Amino acid sequence: MGSKLFQPTAGALAVQVPVVQFDENNAAVLDIFGQHKELVSLPVVEQQRPIGLISRHIFMSQMSKPYHRELYERKSCIAFMDKDPLIVEADTPIETLGALAVASGDKTLADGFLIVDQGRLAGLGAGLALMRELVAMQEEKNRQVMQSIDYASVIQRAMLSASRAAMTDALDDACLVWEPRDVVGGDFYHFESHADGWFAAVADCTGHGVPGAFLTLIASSSLKQALELHGPHDPARLMREVNRSMKRVLGQHGDSGKPSESDDGMDACFFWFERASRTLTSAHAKMPLFVLSADGTDVTTVEGKRVGLGYVDTPDDMQWDNHSLRVEAGAMVFVCTDGVIDQIGGPKHIAFGKQRLRRTLLEHGSLPMLELARVVMDIHAHYQGAQRRRDDISFFGARLGASFTQDSQHGTHA
Repeated sequence: MGSKLFQPTAGALAVQVPVVQFDENNAAVLDIFGQHKELVSLPVVEQQRPIGLISRHIFMSQMSKPYHRELYERKSCIAFMDKDPLIVEADTPIETLGALAVASGDKTLADGFLIVDQGRLAGLGAGLALMRELVAMQEEKNRQVMQSIDYASVIQRAMLSASRAAMTDALDDACLVWEPRDVVGGDFYHFESHADGWFAAVADCTGHGVPGAFLTLIASSSLKQALELHGPHDPARLMREVNRSMKRVLGQHGDSGKPSESDDGMDACFFWFERASRTLTSAHAKMPLFVLSADGTDVTTVEGKRVGLGYVDTPDDMQWDNHSLRVEAGAMVFVCTDGVIDQIGGPKHIAFGKQRLRRTLLEHGSLPMLELARVVMDIHAHYQGAQRRRDDISFFGARLGASFTQDSQHGTHA
């Protein structure tokens, strides 16, 4: 069991300073400020209990006015005292103190605050010291969060590694790019090889970063369960099963009569390539598939229904369709998430778009897939320019050669 983290309190900020008794006059205050040039504020106490705070700036401004020194020097020091300073117990957590300081206004940050221990003055706290402590605490929290996210990235990459290895073993010429916008991402892929062909999926879950990564765990688990139950040959059926599973896990049933706490899902393309017939069967949830002809002169775009999986408004019994296409030897299949297509850039600050992607495939489609992947990423990065990355980027490409092998040594692009 881990140890409880130390929580700093107001007492750590208490600085011992001179004080003035409530029944002393302003001449005593002048004397104290004169002896302690560094003193920003002076606590006023009654029997060791603070009742107010005198700001050096305000006090000296008043006493420097014509005749004010003569008028006020012998009067009680409470004349220029702030009667309502921020007073906190020494065991007040720093985060709570920060909220109290903000609520009390600018004077607390400028003049400080009084720290007491069971009502007795323990010291004076400075606004700047409080800000430094809050920043240090936030930096430590950020460090801990980033450590957690970094380890989550290790887990997410490990989850995807089996599919990457299976693709590398099964396909002679393929590429696979998975680049989260943040440390972890909302895109995922799946690949598995069978005796009669191979199945692949590319998916883009709602959001990116940590929320997206959580959703990929649910979605990929749903897909694997569907594949175990129904096999890889019917992508549309797999989509139906994944849709039902995600809605059930997330409690997103639009007709349940109860409002859902979330409305999340994913866009996806599931596809099966049968080796003997060279038939590519695909199902689409708002994600197209591109097929470059063997001679490199034409790109066919296969699109399906504009309905995502798992969302509240997607019916439990939603039916997606299979699209079958006989693919000649040497043709290329390419699927990407909308992080590629929707990226803003270029001189007109518009989306990269499907047409620009098609032109890129036509111009560079003769390259080996690993080189093509690098070219696509370079062109995309150049188009993005100084614009902020909008989303995760993932894509899969494979040249459907005459053979499909289990002992290929070709690599993939990380």
